Amino acid sequence: MTPLQDRKAAARSALHRFSRSTTTTLLGVVIVGYVALGVSSSGTFFEGPSLRTFLQYLATPVLIGLAQMVALSVGQLNLAVGALGGFSACLMGVLMVDAGVPAGLAVLIGVLGATLIGLITGLFIVATRINGFIVTLGTMTILLGAQYRLSGTRTIDGYSATLRDFGRAAPLNIPLVFVTALVSAGLLAAFMYRTVAGRRLLAAGGNPLAAKLSGISTDRQIVLAHTLSGLLIGIAALTATASLPGVNRSVGGDWLLPSFAAPIIGGVALTGGSVAVLGTVLAAFVMRLIDTARAQFSLDPSWVNFLIGVVVLGTVVGGRIHQSHLAKKVVSPGGTPPPTPPEETPRPTAVPTPTGEAR
Repeated sequence: MTPLQDRKAAARSALHRFSRSTTTTLLGVVIVGYVALGVSSSGTFFEGPSLRTFLQYLATPVLIGLAQMVALSVGQLNLAVGALGGFSACLMGVLMVDAGVPAGLAVLIGVLGATLIGLITGLFIVATRINGFIVTLGTMTILLGAQYRLSGTRTIDGYSATLRDFGRAAPLNIPLVFVTALVSAGLLAAFMYRTVAGRRLLAAGGNPLAAKLSGISTDRQIVLAHTLSGLLIGIAALTATASLPGVNRSVGGDWLLPSFAAPIIGGVALTGGSVAVLGTVLAAFVMRLIDTARAQFSLDPSWVNFLIGVVVLGTVVGGRIHQSHLAKKVVSPGGTPPPTPPEETPRPTAVPTPTGEAR
């Protein structure tokens, strides 16, 4: 084949793989769901204010999904996503309202504080060898108490007008908070797919033993994953604080399920070693469509949670079945078990004589 034919064949192969990917399926669901909601609302869903509101409250689900995705890439679970986000949001609000800290500095402290907590969480997991599930469960409990200590029963409002303007700003009906989420997703994708550190992170999650043999420190990758997760949660706290009229102890309380649903539906394996940035963003889009449909048709929220849970469980089971099918094909491409090699006849063993000769 000529080089031109090789390139065409490679392009066709890539297009075929993309057409059968999870990302393509989610993209189709997003398009169909968006059009269906627009038609059912007599076109008002396509108008500027509705689109602006929809994208404004999509920013936070995208960011928390990416935060959980990073932890899953090394085979870890982060149960403290909502608690850390709520604590950071309340910290920003208290600094601005109670302490009079400028908005820029308060936001910086909130984001860096979330990043630092993620770093400490990763270091604690590595130092104690305790399962990340247990560590983040404990971290979640501590942060929920800290969030209540900061806000109490009140709603913290009246903070910086600059931050509120940032939350409301939407040039061309595209909110800046949503642009912030997309930029974060793009930078994360570039880090994961284009840098040595990102590839090491995926290698450590996919096969820790092989990574160690290659000289990659799996402990460092766990710490890095939780640090990045904390950073993304801090940015999510920023978008939530800027978009909401006020923050209180309920902020972050409903983040945990969407944080797992977005990456899992998007195609991320629970066993680690993979990321799906675009898939996670599209899955967050699908869940936002479901939430919008719930509000539009006055559906019971419990049914929405039930639906999302079923989709997550079905995705995990489907992925496991697909992996088992691929494993069988690798073992036996024809679908039948490989033939058993004939047993060799054991050779007689020479018995040494007292003089050292063999009979």
